[in-house]
Amino acid sequence: MTTGMAAMTKTEPALSEPVAGGPIIEVSVKCPLWDDAMPDAAALARNAGEAALRTAPAEAAAQAVEVSIVLADDAFVQGLNREYRDRDEPTNVLSFAAAGEGAPPTDLTDMPVLLGDIIVAYETTAAEAAGQGKALADHLSHLVVHGMLHLLGYDHQVDADADVMETLEAEVLAALHIANPYEAANP
Repeated sequence: MTTGMAAMTKTEPALSEPVAGGPIIEVSVKCPLWDDAMPDAAALARNAGEAALRTAPAEAAAQAVEVSIVLADDAFVQGLNREYRDRDEPTNVLSFAAAGEGAPPTDLTDMPVLLGDIIVAYETTAAEAAGQGKALADHLSHLVVHGMLHLLGYDHQVDADADVMETLEAEVLAALHIANPYEAANP
């Protein structure tokens, strides 16, 4: 698959050891536009992911987990969207849960549980942020939180589930000092 990305990839170091069962979150910056727009994009993504993990059910939060976050471009995300979702278009964020869609992690061993991957597309994310009058950093954080909640088994296909997920997103974002993206004042 041709991705249209520059050959250079920068990977931020993962947290070397889980602290008291804490998360291992590796962030790869595969699109240099992220660094051009926000040199701290990888750190922001990791911070948002960690904040979302703190909302996990107690049994999932009590174990070490591993997550990969990829900051990519639209072409890369479009290729994944086409291959795995039969949608030949870019989207802002994709999540691929290792345990399967809608299934929270259940393997409570001494090894970190692989939750899955979150991939965020730069061009779509930047266009949405600009169109909604949001800071790119805030929108990136929101999308990572959204993706992480999917990895934890949350979904938004029916209204009741969407309400739960949106409430959790708003709570996590509030802890990060980011306005609720679902309030009328925040389109």
